[in-house]
Amino acid sequence: MIKVSTRMTAVPCQKKSEFDPTTFLAIISETGRRLCFSKAQVIFSQGDAAGEIFYIKKGSVRLGVVSNSGKEAIIAVLSEGQFFGEGTLAGQRVRIGHAIAMTDCEVVTISKHRMLGALQRDNTFSHMFLTYLLAKNIRYEEDLVDQLFNSSEKRLARILLLLAQFGNEKPPETVIHFVSQETLAEMVGTTRPRINLFMNKFRRLGFIDYGPGGLQIHRSLLQIVLHD
Repeated sequence: MIKVSTRMTAVPCQKKSEFDPTTFLAIISETGRRLCFSKAQVIFSQGDAAGEIFYIKKGSVRLGVVSNSGKEAIIAVLSEGQFFGEGTLAGQRVRIGHAIAMTDCEVVTISKHRMLGALQRDNTFSHMFLTYLLAKNIRYEEDLVDQLFNSSEKRLARILLLLAQFGNEKPPETVIHFVSQETLAEMVGTTRPRINLFMNKFRRLGFIDYGPGGLQIHRSLLQIVLHD
């Protein structure tokens, strides 16, 4: 009979690596292009040639995909300090989805060739970018588990907390300015009337508030996510 030891050797905790946009912008300042997009403007479309990586310097971007029947699914909503379009680094030749500005945006683009060169030359930058990609992959896995096993109400609560950046290293932005109930319905995978029902419930319980500045998210909304 094989015995499996449960003893673990303690190791010193290492400080979590954090992506530094200042370092990134310094590296690509000579080769990257800065582009501005208005709210609702298409940054790239599904089927476009993929040859650049995008970095959000300001604003928010929605990533989505459209099926052959015309149904759209939202993959992610990204904000300042995040990348998208990095599939080109793995050999992706065409965009498998689209990117649309949810607010007025400023993005920095860098070609696949320049990005690979920067990753090869600068070990610190390469480590930061890899850490970012792994964190993003973990987020997508969590989104999939959430979609498969949690209720629509719990999925909505989690998405609102993510949009407000609760759980990130930087302070949360408790006010969300740019998301509509239609967009939330697409992200949750339900209908707009059900989103409206849940939002009214959250407001009644004091988890969210509507104000002139936008939708305010309170930390107490975590009760919905943590409750089984």
